Amino acid sequence: MEKVVDQKVVDQVEREHWKRTLRTLAKDWRLYVLLIPMLAFLLLYKYLPIAGILQGFKWKEAGQFRDDQWSGLFYAQMLFTGSFAADFWRAFRNTFVNSMYGLLFGFPIPIFLALLFSEIKNDKYRSVLQVCCYLPHFVSAVVVTTLITLWCQRETASNSAGIINQMLSAMGMNSIKADVLAAPRFFRPIYQISGVWEGAGYGSIVYFAAVMAISPTNYEAARIDGASKMQQIRYVTLPGMAPTLTIMLIMRIGQILNVGYEKIILLVGDQLSSYETSEVISTFVYRCSGRSENNQITIANGAAQNLGVVADIFNSLIAMCLVLGANAISRRVSSTSLF
Repeated sequence: MEKVVDQKVVDQVEREHWKRTLRTLAKDWRLYVLLIPMLAFLLLYKYLPIAGILQGFKWKEAGQFRDDQWSGLFYAQMLFTGSFAADFWRAFRNTFVNSMYGLLFGFPIPIFLALLFSEIKNDKYRSVLQVCCYLPHFVSAVVVTTLITLWCQRETASNSAGIINQMLSAMGMNSIKADVLAAPRFFRPIYQISGVWEGAGYGSIVYFAAVMAISPTNYEAARIDGASKMQQIRYVTLPGMAPTLTIMLIMRIGQILNVGYEKIILLVGDQLSSYETSEVISTFVYRCSGRSENNQITIANGAAQNLGVVADIFNSLIAMCLVLGANAISRRVSSTSLF
C-alpha cells in the first residue's frame, strides 16, 4: 500500500513539474529577462566560435576550407615539431615566464594593499586613497602604453630621453642607445611593473571585502590575549581570508597562459628584436591570423590561420588542466575549492 501511495505522489509531482516551473518564471520574469544579454553574449562569443576549432584539422587552399578533406594532426605536428616549432615554443616559454612573474609579484601586492586599507581608520582618507589606486585599471591600454613609450624613448635631435632611459644612464648603463623597449632584457620588468600598477588597486577590492567580513570580536579576543598587530594579521586576518585567497589563486592559475596581445603589440610594435622576450602565444596566434602589418608567419598555401587555431587549442587545454589540477589540490589540502 505504501508503494502505491508513493508512486501516486511521484506521478503527481512529475505532472506538476512544468506548472511549478512556469509559475516560477512568471513570478521572477524580470530577473530572467536580465539574463538574456548575458546568454546572448555567451552564445555569440563563447559557444559559436567553437566551430572554428575545425579549422585546425582541415586543409585550406586558396583561402577556402575543403570540407571533404581532413588534415588530421598535420598542423599540430608542424607547430610542435616542424618548421614553426622554434617560434611556438619560444612564445610558450615567454607566456609561462611572464605569467609566473605576474603571479609571483601581482598576486601578493593586492593582498598587501587590502591589509593596508583595512588599517586606515579615517573613512574619507581611505576612500580617496582607494579611488586613486583603482583609477589605473580604468585607463585605456593605449594611454598606458603611450606613457610607457614616452618614458622609455631614446634621446634624439627633436626629443629628449625618457625618464626611464635617463635613470638607466644615471646608473651607468650608457650602452642603451636605442629605445629601452627595443632591448629584450628590459621588456619583462617594464611589462610586469606596469601590470602591477594597473591591476593591484582594482584587484584589492575582493580581498578588502574579505577582510571587512571578519568579525571584530576575533580581533578583540586576540588583543586581550596580547597579540601584536602582526600576530593579529597572521592568526586572525589571513585565516579569515583563506577561502577567498584559495579561490582567487585557483582562478589566477587558470589564467597563467592567458596573456593578452593588445598591450604587448602596442608596446613592441614592429620591433622584431623584442620578440625574444615579448612574443607570447596570443601574439603568435595574432600574427598567424595575418592581421599584423609585419606578419612574419606565412605559409605557401595560406594556412597560417590553422597554426593559430592549433596553438590556441593547446593553450586552452593547458589552462584547463591547470585549473583542474589546482582545484583538486585545494580540495585535498583544504575544504575550499571551485567545484
